[in-house]
Amino acid sequence: MKLFKPSSSTVDRESLSIDVHRELDIPSRRLFGKRIITLGGLAMLTGCSLTDEKSVETFLSRVSRMNDSVQGWLFDPNRLAPTYTEAQITRPFPFNAFYGIDDVPHVDGSDFRLKVSGLVQDRKDWTLADLYALPKAEQITRHICVEGWSAIGRWGGTPFSEFLKRVGADTSAKYVGFKCADDYYESIDMPTALHSQTLLTFTYDGQQLPAKYGYPMKLRIPTKLGYKNPKHIMEIFVTNTFPGGYWVDQGYNWFGGS
Repeated sequence: MKLFKPSSSTVDRESLSIDVHRELDIPSRRLFGKRIITLGGLAMLTGCSLTDEKSVETFLSRVSRMNDSVQGWLFDPNRLAPTYTEAQITRPFPFNAFYGIDDVPHVDGSDFRLKVSGLVQDRKDWTLADLYALPKAEQITRHICVEGWSAIGRWGGTPFSEFLKRVGADTSAKYVGFKCADDYYESIDMPTALHSQTLLTFTYDGQQLPAKYGYPMKLRIPTKLGYKNPKHIMEIFVTNTFPGGYWVDQGYNWFGGS
């Protein structure tokens, strides 16, 4: 991401300050708790010298990582996201993806196999029938998009913690990652994966999950922003190696708490 083009080796501090504050106002880069509002204070905390374009990118990256650390520290695994009534459901629930609705992937459920890998004891592939037989749960929660809109939907599936238990996941590991049929990829922290409201969903509003919402399955995490909720999941893996994510690798915060 190009923030500016300096005319010399010296950065225009006033312009940089405007750019940095604009970047920090983007929800994906927003600091939790008290805002550190001075450019100098941020530079001191991140250990960056703001002298050229490369150093600004390094600076913003470090601010983003600091944001992740603060959000992770503030996250309460026992705190629940708000729930709603059926009368409050947003109809129609909006389609959202990094592509148009005509490009939604087609996944054949009859021969679908969910791959499980990484730090798990049972690496067998899962059919949809296997997944549908898991303990069931449902929630009506709000999807919050980083672009500023939100919508309330009704999701059904199985607690993700239950699935991780069934595959013998190492719950002391740091990350759970996802690979998807639409070439999306994402990862979350283990405490979020084990949160009681994190669902591996197979239905929407009481019906089989439509393709536009992520068939054959979507991870629904009401404690995270929308881009942390992968759809069309084909593989789940547990790891201690940071997996990144589609938008994270383009500059968004990784933790993505809502």
